[in-house]
Amino acid sequence: MPPQSMPRGLSPFGMPARHSWEIPLLVVVVVCTVVAYLIAIVMLVVVLADGAVPSDYLLLLVFAPLLVWVGRGFNYATQRVNGVKMSPTQFPEGYQMVVDAAARFGMAKVPDAYVVLGNGQINAFASGHGFRRFVVVYSDLFEIGGKAREPDALAFIIGHEVGHIAAGHTSYWRQLGMFLVPFLPILGSSLIRSQEYTADNHGYCNRHTGAAAAMGTLAAGKYMNTLVGFDEMADRAATEKGGFVWFVNAMSSHPVLTWRMWALRDRSRHGRLFLRPSPQPPVGVAPYGPYGEVPSLPPKPVA
Repeated sequence: MPPQSMPRGLSPFGMPARHSWEIPLLVVVVVCTVVAYLIAIVMLVVVLADGAVPSDYLLLLVFAPLLVWVGRGFNYATQRVNGVKMSPTQFPEGYQMVVDAAARFGMAKVPDAYVVLGNGQINAFASGHGFRRFVVVYSDLFEIGGKAREPDALAFIIGHEVGHIAAGHTSYWRQLGMFLVPFLPILGSSLIRSQEYTADNHGYCNRHTGAAAAMGTLAAGKYMNTLVGFDEMADRAATEKGGFVWFVNAMSSHPVLTWRMWALRDRSRHGRLFLRPSPQPPVGVAPYGPYGEVPSLPPKPVA
């Protein structure tokens, strides 16, 4: 299938797609946050006028703009004084992956990137402070991404994190508008999951050949990732049923792994946010494989 006929933004070609639910959910959460903030200010004025002591939750909401700014500042400073900053001489392979991902997504400035001690944990995140944006990668990921192992998996993960920056997920105003996310069950977590799908689309467009290995690492760890059957695990997204399965996904900040793998394999549509994938794709729609290939169709019969 030629690149121009593949789903725009969900294939390795073109710019990555934003998940279809992300902006609608963001609007709802921001509106809830603004309304709660205005109510909190009014309540604080009333409480102070009565000479009473405002509650901690009320103060937390009123001072949210300051708390978000200070928290981001401390986070950035922590990486600057404790992390190993990637450069052409320190973790050059990872540094080049960050540079390549920023160029792939059309970013005007390459974000800073730091390596921190992982102590066995597999993790990475993106954040910012002021006009600076940065990526943090736990050191254990470089054992996966080393030249002797799975560099494609590391490139996918770095593309995912740089994708958070490219999609605007790390901006101060967005973080402030999402301040109520922890207090909005299902709604808040659904917004975060949609952002993770968006970042996965960036990771896929950056290095689609690393999707299977990256998901295998999240499922079984850095030593057992090669034993994970990507297709076998993705298939279970359509067969694992039940109300508790739905709640586990709905309350999670990241899509459950089986659904996430299904979304990375089937690039014909956005990842499922609320309902599990259907066992069979719709008629006339052929899902793409884990590396973006299109299943071959049988030859047409000759008349």
